[in-house]
Amino acid sequence: MTYVNGVARAHGAAVQPRRNSAGARALAVPRTYPNACIKGLMPHPRLTVALLLGATVAEAAADPAEEPLRFNMARGVTDTSHHIYDLHMTVLVIVTVIALGVFSVMIYSIIRHRNSRGVPGSQFRGNLAIEIIWTAVPLLLLLTIAIPATRTLLAIASHPPAELTVEIRGSQWKWHYAYRGMDYGFYSNLKSNSESASRLGSHASPATVAYYLRDVDKPLVLPVGERIRLLITSDDVIHSWWVPALGIKRDAIPGYINRVHFTIDQPGVYRGQCAELCGAGHGFMPIVVKAVSPNDFQSWVKQAKQEAAQQKEASGKAPWTMSVALKEGQQTFDSICAACHKKDGEGQPGMFPALKGSPIATGPLKGHLDIVIHGSKKNPLMRPWGKQLNDRQLAGVITYERNAWGNKTGDLVKPQQVEAAR
Repeated sequence: MTYVNGVARAHGAAVQPRRNSAGARALAVPRTYPNACIKGLMPHPRLTVALLLGATVAEAAADPAEEPLRFNMARGVTDTSHHIYDLHMTVLVIVTVIALGVFSVMIYSIIRHRNSRGVPGSQFRGNLAIEIIWTAVPLLLLLTIAIPATRTLLAIASHPPAELTVEIRGSQWKWHYAYRGMDYGFYSNLKSNSESASRLGSHASPATVAYYLRDVDKPLVLPVGERIRLLITSDDVIHSWWVPALGIKRDAIPGYINRVHFTIDQPGVYRGQCAELCGAGHGFMPIVVKAVSPNDFQSWVKQAKQEAAQQKEASGKAPWTMSVALKEGQQTFDSICAACHKKDGEGQPGMFPALKGSPIATGPLKGHLDIVIHGSKKNPLMRPWGKQLNDRQLAGVITYERNAWGNKTGDLVKPQQVEAAR
């Protein structure tokens, strides 16, 4: 057992990050009694183990894809993960045989030649045959490992023609997916129920949220049985796109594109997360991949593009009124800006300023337009959005920021104003 803020916690139990109403993070720990171990109030160790085991099995039952009791490495669902697993098993067998041989000889020698049996110690200064053997055998073992390892690395690093290419861009703290040749892309954010439960003072408990901090509003949908190429980069700091079941972990580096190829062999939902410390919201950047049949994938793409086109057409035809601007602006803000500035506009002290009552959101419109379109010169974390969002989206989100959370400036920013400020 360990103690977190005076609270007893079992080793291995997850301490989930939570946030207070101002956006600052704290630790949410299991609700147990402080100093219970000292006062002798903790359950019997066997009971504690049984409870933890029961909770683990219950979690596995809730998600058949998870195998929390697995001791060995998972084989995964792609050709890449299969190569890695096969190499792992090859090396595991070799080192197991080595360990058994070495320890067997060592234990036999300790017992057979112990002093209590009166075995005299032998004196010798060198043995050419033994020296050759203990040099040649490790060399052969290293070659035995190096050959399949090299084959695996070459297979992973190869770049055969792909049937589908997806561009992945990491940014604090969300992922953007764009399907090449399909004219379709979207942002994938932490699901709202996890966002709500992560705040201190929230009535929602992380224990009641399915896949807490591991679920998103829009998963990456990929077809099964087709060669897929991912082009991974970043808009701001270094991230890392990691999905264990796919055998994929690639850094997302600003100004550099990492490529990876694979083929998924079975449908399912596979979860991962950013695996590179990328700031205060690092733990709130999950990844969800949904693998479906090729026919289902084509149907999904068609439906998603139709919905996006209908939404764009409907917004284009709607008169640009305050209610329309606020509605569209809130949608843009929640999907892009809320990861940093938070849905309540409170921001994150020391990194992302609050928009609620801020001099930017309530001050001159020119300054607000400039910082959203061209970025901030003082804070490099506030990057320019002029190239990623169109005039209507920018007009909507700026209107929303200037009239939400009690700002109430009454300003209705028009797309023509955004175009003129570019």
